[in-house]
Amino acid sequence: MERTAELLSVCIVSYQTRQFLHRCLATIYEHPPARPFEVIVVDNGSTDGTPELVRNAFPRARLICNNHNLGYTAAMNQALREAQGEYLVQLNPDTEVYEGAFDLLADFLEVHPDVGICGPKVLNPDGTLQRSCRRGESTPLAVIAHFSGLDRLFPNNPRLAQYWMSYRGEDEIHEVAGVSGSCMMIRRAVVDQIGYLDERFFAYQEDADYCFRARQAGWKVMYVPTAKVLHYGGVGGSHVQPYRSILEWHRSYWNYYRKNLARHYPPWFNGLYYLMMAVKLASSLLLQALHLGRFSRRNLRRSR
Repeated sequence: MERTAELLSVCIVSYQTRQFLHRCLATIYEHPPARPFEVIVVDNGSTDGTPELVRNAFPRARLICNNHNLGYTAAMNQALREAQGEYLVQLNPDTEVYEGAFDLLADFLEVHPDVGICGPKVLNPDGTLQRSCRRGESTPLAVIAHFSGLDRLFPNNPRLAQYWMSYRGEDEIHEVAGVSGSCMMIRRAVVDQIGYLDERFFAYQEDADYCFRARQAGWKVMYVPTAKVLHYGGVGGSHVQPYRSILEWHRSYWNYYRKNLARHYPPWFNGLYYLMMAVKLASSLLLQALHLGRFSRRNLRRSR
């Protein structure tokens, strides 16, 4: 498909998510965007029949198959480099796209030329807001307040609650530091200016880093809740390899902090903060071993 001014490119990375990807693609093709669009699926060596599903059930989608798991970021870059659209959508395979969502995001970018990235209101399966879809900057204060529970005690405090920005209305369009890579739309001009995702992030934080880079280049990042997407979360690669997911999340945040934030703090503080990260990693691995962690079957059932 040739590049046109209105083309939407929907880019999806899959790994052992056949069942969810089927529903994701069905919601796109059952209620397609009004604009011309293309769908690019990069599969990271799934053995659950994902490539066969895409070929047989969704022949219009372009399929790229990797022999092994390259990680989310490298695979998403494969899709983005193939994409021809003016509007590039990063979309997780465990999502369901509400009718009109992509058009609403593209319309917003058309009306606001200073906005480089926007994201929809992302919902949990029970219809509640998935709070990670709009984020403030992940400063040490924000992270400590979040993981200590202070942001839940003081949800209206902009300093303590900036991690998930709970002090802003969930149906209010507003500027954010970052949106969720489960679904975010990027203007082509942003990619032309700052390039693709940073592949030092195997998975996780690549979306936060990209939004950070876009903001540094002068673009705004916006949360647009008129557009809606459902996101299951914690499936596919996260569910199949929970310990690696925990390690990669912590490694990615460490990379993000060192790359973007550490220079604003003195060396003694950074050393202390890195120690806190190591303690949190150890506790997360222990909780997972005790089947109490983020990717335990019990917690995954609660999220559906």
